[in-house]
Amino acid sequence: MTHSRSPSIDRFADLKQLYAEAIATPEFQAAFGDPMPLSIVEAGDEPGEHDMPEPIAAQAECGGIVAAIFDLFTGTRLEPFAPEIAWGIVNSFHFVAGKIERREDAIAGELGELARRPELSEVYATTLDEKQLLCRSLAEQRDAIECMRDYAAEMYRALSGWPWSPARGSRVSTASIASQIAVQDFLRERQLAARERHLPQGPIVVFSGPAQWENWQPIWTRLDAIKARVPHMTLVTTGQRKGADAIAAAWAARPENGVPLVAYGLYGSGKKIAFNRNRKLVDLAPAEALLCEGSGLQANLYQLLRKAGIPIHAFRKTDAAIPADAPRRPGAVAPAARAA
Repeated sequence: MTHSRSPSIDRFADLKQLYAEAIATPEFQAAFGDPMPLSIVEAGDEPGEHDMPEPIAAQAECGGIVAAIFDLFTGTRLEPFAPEIAWGIVNSFHFVAGKIERREDAIAGELGELARRPELSEVYATTLDEKQLLCRSLAEQRDAIECMRDYAAEMYRALSGWPWSPARGSRVSTASIASQIAVQDFLRERQLAARERHLPQGPIVVFSGPAQWENWQPIWTRLDAIKARVPHMTLVTTGQRKGADAIAAAWAARPENGVPLVAYGLYGSGKKIAFNRNRKLVDLAPAEALLCEGSGLQANLYQLLRKAGIPIHAFRKTDAAIPADAPRRPGAVAPAARAA
C-alpha cells in the first residue's frame, strides 16, 4: 500500500513557533528556575536541598515526548492513533497533578486544625513547621507538573489541531494559558463567590451547537467579533467533544485568544436533564450567546435566551458543511494527510 500523506503547512505552524522559543518560557522559569532552599520530596522524609530539573530541559523533554509520538506515527497506518496516545501522555501529567493537589489540600486542612488549637509545646511548633514545609513543597511540585502538562497540552494542540481537555474535572494552572474548567468546579466556586482557580473573571458568552458540524470558519469569525467587544470573556459550551462545541473549544485554546473555557456537560439524572441545563445556562446571565441550529435542545435554549433578552448570534444547519473552496482550519491536518 502506498501512502499519499503530506504534512500540512498549517499543522506545523504553531509547532514551529513552539520550537522557536529555544529558551525556557517564563512559566518554566517560574516553576523550575527558583526552587525553595529546603523541600520535602515525600511525606515523612527529612527536609533537604533537592534540585529541580533544569527549566529548559523540562520544557524540551515534556514537549518532545508528545512530538515523538506524532513523528513516529505520521505517514504510517498508525497515524490515526497518534492523538489518542498523545492525549494519554498529557493526561498522565494531569492525573499526577491532581493527586498532588489533593494531598496539598489535605495537609492544608491539617494546618488549619493546628492553627485553631495553638499550643506552646516544642512538639507543636515542630509539627507546624514540618507541615508548612510539606504543604509548600507539594505546591511547588504541583506547579512544576502542571507547567509540564500545559506545555505538553500545547504541543498536542499544535500537532493534532484540537485543544487537549481532561476526561473529567478541570484543567487550571497559574500559567497564562486558556483554562478548561468542569462545570461542577465552576458552579461550586461561583456559589461560594470565590474568584479562585476554577472561576475565571469576565463576562460569560454561551455557545451551543450539534455534534454534526464541520464549518469552523464562520464560528471562529463570529467568536473573534464577540471577543473584540468582550475582551475578558469566558466561553461556556455545552461540553461535547466533537462538532460545533469542539470547534468553539479549539478557538478558545488558540494562544492569541487564551479564553477560559467552561465545559457545561450533562450531569445529574432525570429525563429533562438537558433542558434543566439550558435553564441553568440562562441563569448564568451571559453577555451574549452563539447558537448553531441543531436539535430541539438548541431551539429550547434559543427561546430561553431570547426571553431573557440576551443577544443571540445564530447559524442555520445550512452553514454546517465546509464549502469546497474554504481554507483549512489553522492547526488541522490536511485531508491528504488523513487519507491512506
